[in-house]
Amino acid sequence: MPVRSFLSIPALLGVAVAAALLLGRPAARADGGEKILPMPVVDVPAGDAPQTAVLSGGCFWGVQGVFEHVRGVDKVLAGYAGGNASTAHYETVSEGDTGHAESVQVVFDPKQISYGRILQIFFSVALDPTEVNRQGPDEGTQYRSEVFAVDAAQKAAAAAYIGQLDRAHAFGRPIATRVDPLTGFYPAEAYHQDYLERHPDQPYIAYNDIPKVESLKRLFPGVYLDKPVLALAQ
Repeated sequence: MPVRSFLSIPALLGVAVAAALLLGRPAARADGGEKILPMPVVDVPAGDAPQTAVLSGGCFWGVQGVFEHVRGVDKVLAGYAGGNASTAHYETVSEGDTGHAESVQVVFDPKQISYGRILQIFFSVALDPTEVNRQGPDEGTQYRSEVFAVDAAQKAAAAAYIGQLDRAHAFGRPIATRVDPLTGFYPAEAYHQDYLERHPDQPYIAYNDIPKVESLKRLFPGVYLDKPVLALAQ
């Protein structure tokens, strides 16, 4: 069972909230700073139909929570990508040998927000892309950072953006985020969906993930939505 598994320790809550407020930045970031990264030079054409991005950046609770607050996003699902349908279950994925990464599927309106902007937000506030097979307190291949491209245009845009950021020395270490074709996305169990919104006071969420949403609000006020777009009907 991973270290983030459903802690409910009231004594930790005050410490976690205080630490998150003091940091005022994504807890998973190891570069010690908060900054807006440049927009990608290479982007995906908008088109008229909804588009989908699949991103992995450690625990899917926090990444889903970030994108549920982004204007132009229609729906965000937590789930699994990189492995087979038969192993796309939380307990199995948590063993770390299925090939899956905890991921989010972001469905968005390209007339309101581009794929490039989605990538900019992802790398700016949702993760530390220099960490290998881990994010913050979570360790294992299932917590790797990866962009699963749904087509050649997304693959080219994501690879170009990583190269752009590395050349600009945007981080203190090389970016470890992988770019691979999407072979399937499998929604996670219902109890994982909208976890940040349903459990904002849970110690893991308070320390690791709420600061990411706060950074989104500070760094991207033009796209920030106060009322999240939830995956499950309330």
